[in-house]
Amino acid sequence: MGEVLALVEARLRTALGEPDARAAVTFLGTDRIEVLRFIDGDVVRYATLGMSAYPMTDPTSALADPVKGPRAELVLSVRAGLADTDKVLRPLAVLASTPQVEGVVVAAGASLDVGEPLWPGAPFSSVLVAESGGLVEDLDLDDPMDPVRFLPLLPMTPNEAAWKRVHGAKALEERWLTNGTDLRDPLRTAVPLD
Repeated sequence: MGEVLALVEARLRTALGEPDARAAVTFLGTDRIEVLRFIDGDVVRYATLGMSAYPMTDPTSALADPVKGPRAELVLSVRAGLADTDKVLRPLAVLASTPQVEGVVVAAGASLDVGEPLWPGAPFSSVLVAESGGLVEDLDLDDPMDPVRFLPLLPMTPNEAAWKRVHGAKALEERWLTNGTDLRDPLRTAVPLD
């Protein structure tokens, strides 16, 4: 576990630079989840560290494989200085602990909801999990372990989340693209959905 997390942190530092802050959260019955903050000009990035310590297990599996299975960490990018986004640390840790707590496999196209604003005044309580391989390259581990995927999180308004449930992740991403939505704007409004 420790070796995997050391490799994950090294990959984050290579891709994003030195973190300027970190916080740790532990929930009853789970391992510690850290959230690292990286500043990149006018963008602040938050990355989880700890979710990939163990592989995620399909909830329908009879036994959890301690070695094989998908591994991931979460990355959220927002514009700095527009909102108190540092309060996203606990909600991010909650999302990163979902595989341990709820036995779910977090993958691209999934919706994750924390049931409260991601930060004070945020118009978002949920996120869309995007495809890995962009900002932070996947981290290959020794066989038979699966690679660690760094999954970007795209905040969704409640209306966008409801629309996504009906039309799917690809349709929502296309809607955002067509409308030139700035997904890093922590104060943005919902994209037109009619």
